[in-house]
Amino acid sequence: MSGFEPKEMLCIKGLQAFYEESHILHGVDLTVGEGEVVTLLGRNGSGRTTILKSIMGLVGRRNGSIQIHGVETIGMPTHKIARLGIGYCPEERGIFSNLTVEENLLLPLVVKDGGMSVPELYDMFPNLQERRFSMGTRLSGGEQQMLAMARILRTGAKLLLLDEITEGLAPVIVQTLGQLIGQLKSRGFTIVLVEQNFHFAADLADRHYVVDRGVIADLIPRDALASSTEKLNQYLGV
Repeated sequence: MSGFEPKEMLCIKGLQAFYEESHILHGVDLTVGEGEVVTLLGRNGSGRTTILKSIMGLVGRRNGSIQIHGVETIGMPTHKIARLGIGYCPEERGIFSNLTVEENLLLPLVVKDGGMSVPELYDMFPNLQERRFSMGTRLSGGEQQMLAMARILRTGAKLLLLDEITEGLAPVIVQTLGQLIGQLKSRGFTIVLVEQNFHFAADLADRHYVVDRGVIADLIPRDALASSTEKLNQYLGV
């Protein structure tokens, strides 16, 4: 392994998160370096999505520390967190069904300089260019997922929080999404990926955090994956 350590982009320490009276996260610690792809693996209900929502300030209550490029965000409202250059792609995608593909792309505010233009996005997502005048309701699941990802790339976000982007999609679309994440990493994007499909995530990520019952149960570097298969199967219930 190289001795190069990427500059820290995201640092979470002692994160507790609550939905009303439900205590979901119990002291989560994790770090993500600039330009890294990191996955959050775990069973459904383990707290992975709540970690992403906590980063964005979308939970009822949170405490601990969440720093983006050294800026403490635990007391910030969501719109100010987004302006630090964070893009969140939720599992439900959030496509506006009564708008065209292009209208969906033009809708989000630019939060940071350096976002991709619509022509650049069409180069990266040629399917969307072909469907640019189609309404959101007419898109396939794969096209909707690509549109959701393209939309946040236009905002200038450099830290991308992607939640279950392969859920329910055909293998050929999953493969395309994997190639896209590889392209984004090569362009310097930092990505936190919540993923149930471990085989999709295995080749993409620099390391894997295993989330279990609201805590980080394990950290598995990429070069330890081959020796960790049995342990991962136990965590993930494979």
